[in-house]
Amino acid sequence: MKAVVYRGPHQVTIENVPDPKIERPTDAIVRITSTNICGSDLHMYEGRTDFEQGRIFGHENLGVVQEVGPAVERIKPGDRVCLPFNISCGHCVNCERGLTAFCLSANQPGIAGGAFGFADMGPWPGGQAEYLRVPWADFMSLKLPPDAQQKQTDYVMCADIFPTGWHATELAGLRPGDAVVIYGSGPVGLMAAHSAMIKGARSVMVVDCHPDRLKLAESIGAIAIDYSKEDPVQRVMDLTQGMGADVGCECVGYQCHDPAPQRHENPNLTMNNLVSSVKFTGGIGVVGVFIPEDPGA
Repeated sequence: MKAVVYRGPHQVTIENVPDPKIERPTDAIVRITSTNICGSDLHMYEGRTDFEQGRIFGHENLGVVQEVGPAVERIKPGDRVCLPFNISCGHCVNCERGLTAFCLSANQPGIAGGAFGFADMGPWPGGQAEYLRVPWADFMSLKLPPDAQQKQTDYVMCADIFPTGWHATELAGLRPGDAVVIYGSGPVGLMAAHSAMIKGARSVMVVDCHPDRLKLAESIGAIAIDYSKEDPVQRVMDLTQGMGADVGCECVGYQCHDPAPQRHENPNLTMNNLVSSVKFTGGIGVVGVFIPEDPGA
């Protein structure tokens, strides 16, 4: 089969690699029909991780089941399925407690859990390929409805990007009627904004400096705040009668920077502003990536 293979910083190739095979009774082989490129893939692509050369990218995957192991019961060949980023068994103590990102069956010494095609999260190949082996397929596979073939570009969002935005609002403790501020209007921030609206937020404020992203935020009903043109904390205060947002979400991470030319990159910029934008009794959800080695992070 053909797959996207990492060959070093800024170097990826399309190569012929061995087809995956059923290795355990609980495995399935999925023919990939849609896969997203995640911002996390760019960390590996640009050489900021220890992603090994020769590995296959891809952790946001959707496709058609081709083959199943003898212990697989919930899915069958021909089913369209969406696959989550994290690999989990569904039956270890962490999975039973809902901590599937820290599956004890998928992890290896020195790593928290497993994931498809990702640095420091096990040896699992990614899905930017024609086929993918899915372990613990009954638990891992989200079986899709009949319209999945026509809407697969929508359903593939369930693999990672939509759940990440949703998780940000979960971590923040968002409740119906809350005012929420979201720092970042990239895909994760937009999904967090959408999730907040689904959950019944009374207002959703989105902070960014990119006009195109802010326009998208406005198109789904959010209040756009351009932090390159105004103080975002003050704007949030103005919109909440000086109280601050009830909850907030950080959806940017350490690569945030102040657009003012006289200022330097500040890894804490969004985090500090988020804390200042949320009322003292509020909650925050952080899904942006912060790395300890980064100065000031």
